[in-house]
Amino acid sequence: MTDDTTTATPAAPEPRPGRLAGKCAVVVGAGQTKGETLGFGRATAVLFAREGADVLLVDRDPDSVAETADMVTAEGGRASVHVMDITKEPDCATLPDAIARTLGHVDVLYNGVGIVGPGSAADITEAFWDHVMDTNLKGMWLTCKHVLPLMVARQRGSIVNVSSVGALRGVQAAYCASKAGVNSLTISMAAGYAGDNIRVNAIMPGSIDTPMAVDTYVASQGVTRAAFVEARSRRVPLAYKGSAWDIAYAALFFASDESAFTSGAILPVDGAATTMIVPAAAPQG
Repeated sequence: MTDDTTTATPAAPEPRPGRLAGKCAVVVGAGQTKGETLGFGRATAVLFAREGADVLLVDRDPDSVAETADMVTAEGGRASVHVMDITKEPDCATLPDAIARTLGHVDVLYNGVGIVGPGSAADITEAFWDHVMDTNLKGMWLTCKHVLPLMVARQRGSIVNVSSVGALRGVQAAYCASKAGVNSLTISMAAGYAGDNIRVNAIMPGSIDTPMAVDTYVASQGVTRAAFVEARSRRVPLAYKGSAWDIAYAALFFASDESAFTSGAILPVDGAATTMIVPAAAPQG
């Protein structure tokens, strides 16, 4: 006998030529620090466009974000640019108009802005604490605050936040606290907007070979890049550093319909680092 009160299982998403075909995505933090490798935001912007999304690239550095846009369009993708500072609410308040002008609507919001923040609780200044918190946590909240109403109006959307394994361990007081806040904000929004069919998930990168995580430290410590990467790789159970593409593909899953029943997830992309008890002298991600 059939129970008429049972809700049928939704059909699997229809196959598409690209995993984000027909979607419009905002990539916040699409510029990057100069270096030999790609940063999270740039890799994610390129991958989203390759998978069929129209992308709006957001960053405070006009030259760097323009470079990302050039990479997207050189491959035949569709990219627009919006320059703003996510730590300032008046800037974030311009985002809905930019979305309406360039994309028409928004299906995906990727929040990838972040800075490292070395220093223990007794060593850092109040100004440094505020700077890290404003950039890593407040800015993420502000972009969500101004994009969420657009998603609520359409009763759909996916938000992907970039956290760090530093949220779970580490000695960098401001950085680790800010990333723990990202995890908590993600879970809070996932619960608060589930009724609006808006999914919110986070990625926790571990030791990744990006310009911000590697080149800035190499410059300050006077060691070769190869030696620094090798030393950091030895601390990863999989024995190598990940790349920005590892983060981009995790973001692609959360952005796509393949993760339609996933919200509130905090996904480590860290080569199994969070399974081990090891000291963390340098920030991850």
